[in-house]
Amino acid sequence: MPPEATTAEPWAPAVERALAAHKTRPGALLPILHEIQHALGYVPPAAVPVIADALNLSRAEVHGVVTFYHEFREQAPGRHVVKICLAEACQSLGCEELLAHAKARLGVELHGTTADGAITLEPVYCLGNCMLSPSLMADGEIHGRVTPQSFDRLTAELREAR
Repeated sequence: MPPEATTAEPWAPAVERALAAHKTRPGALLPILHEIQHALGYVPPAAVPVIADALNLSRAEVHGVVTFYHEFREQAPGRHVVKICLAEACQSLGCEELLAHAKARLGVELHGTTADGAITLEPVYCLGNCMLSPSLMADGEIHGRVTPQSFDRLTAELREAR
């Protein structure tokens, strides 16, 4: 019997909407995953068999796409997402030091979320803000010429914002 989402699953309505909107499109998997990610902030692992069945794909194919692309998450992110640019221009102006500071300050590795659930730290590979490197994006807003001190101020503001 094929897996089906039940309304008891909190993610089920978002998955069902995404499948209904995109299932018949050529190359439907990526639009479906993007819509789910946008709605929930992540793609629940338990939804993978439902998506696979709806698209006549294997679970491995769907899981492979979810885990291949950095933009997809398998767990809910923190209340705020901070992405540090790790592209060449930012590397030349100190993003590695900024990343080391961020990981130490937040107590997480990349793709990790702070113990209080406030901040998820992720990599990004170009924000198009090279003139103001090193850069980061916090909740969709780009910040340039980020120093350890400005990082600390920004994350303190994010924690206060709830």
